[in-house]
Amino acid sequence: MSPVRNSYIHECLKISNGMRTLVVATKNEKKLHELKRYLRTARADVVSLKKFQKIPRIVEDKSTFKGNAAKKAIIVSAFVKGLAIADDSGLCVEALSGSPGVKSARFAGLAKNDKANNRKVLDLLGDRARSGRKARFVCAVCIADNGKVMKVIEEDCKGLIAFEPKGRYGFGYDPIFLIPKYDKTFGQLGLKVKDRMSHRSKALKKARAFLKKYL
Repeated sequence: MSPVRNSYIHECLKISNGMRTLVVATKNEKKLHELKRYLRTARADVVSLKKFQKIPRIVEDKSTFKGNAAKKAIIVSAFVKGLAIADDSGLCVEALSGSPGVKSARFAGLAKNDKANNRKVLDLLGDRARSGRKARFVCAVCIADNGKVMKVIEEDCKGLIAFEPKGRYGFGYDPIFLIPKYDKTFGQLGLKVKDRMSHRSKALKKARAFLKKYL
């Protein structure tokens, strides 16, 4: 084994203040920040893929959120010879037959532009009535250790697609995802409310509970 490769594995397996390192299978800073916020009490030192080089390119080609999450967690945990967590999440719009679904991040193209993705959803729905704008956010989380799946979790959050983007909080489809209870989008509601009810918060709270027992 090369010294470089060995140094990556050592970094992953090191014990920091009695905690194992948990590698988050993403380089997306916004997603990493959100995952670290939810997992901060999981008894693990949470780091991103940016701490490691030569990670194999992972193609998210599965037809389900669970499938993509599991694929990412397995590959990353096997590469680093340690503990990894991956998520796959997206927006499913009832009137669009569940689209964007697993293609949510690249719905408007490979550039993964949030504004373009939001605009495409709004354009496809047009002036459809509120009753025909039902949608849900879905998040699947997989925890794997050294190439072996330990836990898979999936949660969702139901809502509606707004008629126009609103709010400055969050990312992705947050500005057009309306929560009927508040009649505001996730983009308007901010982190405090989102953390209580979002698809990702539900899934990661369960992941955190599992990790506390596992570790």
